[in-house]
Amino acid sequence: MNILIDDMGYPDQAIVNGERYEIRTNFRTSILFELMMQDDGLDARTKVWKGLNLYFPVIPDDLSAAVDAALWFYRCGREETMLQKRMAERKGKKQVYSFEHDAGRIYAAFLLAYKIDLQDVEYMHWWRFRYLFESLPKDCEFVRAMEYRSVELDKVPEGQKEWYGKMKRMYALPLSKEEDNRQTAIENALLNGGDLSGLL
Repeated sequence: MNILIDDMGYPDQAIVNGERYEIRTNFRTSILFELMMQDDGLDARTKVWKGLNLYFPVIPDDLSAAVDAALWFYRCGREETMLQKRMAERKGKKQVYSFEHDAGRIYAAFLLAYKIDLQDVEYMHWWRFRYLFESLPKDCEFVRAMEYRSVELDKVPEGQKEWYGKMKRMYALPLSKEEDNRQTAIENALLNGGDLSGLL
């Protein structure tokens, strides 16, 4: 679907084995879905079941196909190519934003960039929200925070490593204690020219 040339509107149903199923399309549903998927306290089976319950008022019998349909909707109709999958695996799971911890920044960014007060919005289709979210201007604090989080200190010129390291710590998302210790050790090794073996 191309929103610039298709006049069918955003989808409000998912097709599972040739049958149409109503799907909950409000942006808040998909934000809850993403937060749930990032919850380390839930096992995979629970995430699948809760995710299907979030999206489908009536869950299709073919659970595997239903999961595929839900993920298709969550990805805004974009199919993940093999190259994208490989690159994601190689890059690891570096999270640069959180709907939970960046809620205030995201709220402010939408208000400043689009004059949309997300508190006042009862309904916005997830795809519309996501397109706007991905196009927030670079000068808003939320986008700057994502940029600092994504910086790889080993690729930053020597004279700027300390400053970028400080920004990464200032805007860092909360990590598990184990991951926090590992990240700190990596940053210290990079800043002091130490050994990275066993840390990456």
